[in-house]
Amino acid sequence: MVGHRIHIFGASGAGASTLGRALATELASQHFDTDDFFWKPTDPPFQQKRCVPDRYALMQEIFVPRRDWVLSGSMDSWSEGVDDRLTLAILLDLDTDTRLARLRAREAWRRQDPSGTAEMEAFLDWAASYDDGLLPGRNRARHLAWAETLSCPVMRLDSAPPVHELVAEVLAVLDPGRILA
Repeated sequence: MVGHRIHIFGASGAGASTLGRALATELASQHFDTDDFFWKPTDPPFQQKRCVPDRYALMQEIFVPRRDWVLSGSMDSWSEGVDDRLTLAILLDLDTDTRLARLRAREAWRRQDPSGTAEMEAFLDWAASYDDGLLPGRNRARHLAWAETLSCPVMRLDSAPPVHELVAEVLAVLDPGRILA
């Protein structure tokens, strides 16, 4: 299977990056994450945003013109120039408690420094607001509205099952005749 340009998105902690890496591996493709284009490299990470033209330029240079790739993460407010290349978009759904547990574990591992606790709690509060959309940034309503504008098929996927099962579901959509083990 070649020629697939797949975007996986959803709430923080829903598993877009995990599914993206696994799916790219299965498709013998490459995986990219929007965070690598949205944020400038800093230590600690996620401190300085790139301007939108720089994001586009970097994405164009690295992967957009290729015939196949998997991109995970949110880009609904700055997707112009990439969204028209998509052949499939996958919107992940996962309950808030599970997402927050995943995020708490990931952030504790990532930081390994208790001094960032207030910052981590602020991030978790923001992530918890995905369903109600009360804080700025990504939220369910924005994602659903953006998905309606896409010209490619949009697959809704509950991301609670193990990643190998999710990969199998996506592969079945990409190639309905494929025999799954």
